Amino acid sequence: MTDLRQARHLATEIPGPRSRALMARKTATVASGVGTTMPVFATRAGGGVVEDVDGNVLIDFGSGIAVTTVGASAPRVIEAVREQAEAFTHTCFMVTPYESYVAVAEQLARLTPGSHEKRSVLVNSGAEAVENAVKIARAFTGRQAVVAFDHAYHGRTNLTMALTAKSLPYKHGFGPFAPEVYRAPLSYPFRDGLDGAAAARRAIEVIEKQVGTPAAVVIEPIQGEGGFIVPAHGFLPAIAAWCRANGVVFVADEVQSGFGRTGQWFASEHENVVPDLVVTAKGIAGGLPLSAVTGRAEIMDAVHAGGLGGTYGGNPIACAAALAVIETIEADGLLDRARQIERLVTGRLIRLQEADKRIGDVRGRGAMIALELVHPGTGEPDAELARVVSAGARTRGVIVLTCGTYGNVLRLLPPLTISDELLHDGLDMLADAFRAGLNS
Repeated sequence: MTDLRQARHLATEIPGPRSRALMARKTATVASGVGTTMPVFATRAGGGVVEDVDGNVLIDFGSGIAVTTVGASAPRVIEAVREQAEAFTHTCFMVTPYESYVAVAEQLARLTPGSHEKRSVLVNSGAEAVENAVKIARAFTGRQAVVAFDHAYHGRTNLTMALTAKSLPYKHGFGPFAPEVYRAPLSYPFRDGLDGAAAARRAIEVIEKQVGTPAAVVIEPIQGEGGFIVPAHGFLPAIAAWCRANGVVFVADEVQSGFGRTGQWFASEHENVVPDLVVTAKGIAGGLPLSAVTGRAEIMDAVHAGGLGGTYGGNPIACAAALAVIETIEADGLLDRARQIERLVTGRLIRLQEADKRIGDVRGRGAMIALELVHPGTGEPDAELARVVSAGARTRGVIVLTCGTYGNVLRLLPPLTISDELLHDGLDMLADAFRAGLNS
């Protein structure tokens, strides 16, 4: 970890003068389609904080959107990256392979759910990994149709935009999209009131009527951008069982929910679901670009030689970082820490909810917790309140992200290395932002 003091500190207003100057430079040179959540520019980060160019130290409830799970400057990751960079930065695994790629695949085989024989392919981003999972499922089954779910987010490439449910800002104006993608209703307990079995029957009926037997069903065990929706108990096992019974590849997109974020290595494990293919990214490599598809050997090996890969896929520096992340999670007990964070954060948020009827739901697992904001009485989504509260938290020195199909969900994704003191301080600031937004 850096020597960055683990305490919130506001040296200037947010944003400060140096950040404002940098934002002007960004506006002049960076495409306007690249938005930013925070109006500040980072200069250092570590543990549970981010320091900006004006000397403000912000509590990090975002982890770079669930990427820096072990902290932004984890010591083992820094050392592994340094050692690998001194050895070599690239050869292309498809030209001159190297051991660290194989070692990451071995660790993925060990850690992902199920004791079956597994294979992996390493690529660069979550979207790229999802696309490869679909390719593999199509090659294995000989079928083309793919089912995704309401509120899903799977990426920004053409195929993953088709799988993604939300139009703005992800899909609007970018079509036409890849064909043979179908959508089924997700279990959304706060909104639909169904138990897991009933929600699964509804989804399966839609799939059977609209598609028949697809190549794959792609689902986030806990949705990310769609609103941190945790399906009702029994929903995921029922969908997985239907897939097994019908020869459909069950693909768990664990890009945001994987690598210890929910208190298990993978969110699928909370209901003992064993996916056919698991997609990982984000927290896998401590901030370096790496993603993977890991799955049953017979499915993964259905693709012809040369059909999978990419120039940068499984870059040696990213692989070294991933091995260090896995070591850090295990050596430092971060799965248990995620569960501790869940108890602390959920307890605080439920008390806040009891005093504020605009908080319709508190949900999530581990260090992946959300509040859904609504208009009291009607329960209709309140996106404006989410905007006001998140902005208010930021001016108080706390990084808070929003999400959800309706834009009305606040999501908390602190690094697992954050201290209880920072958590409490950040939640105090969030509560202040709610009080300040009473008239919003």
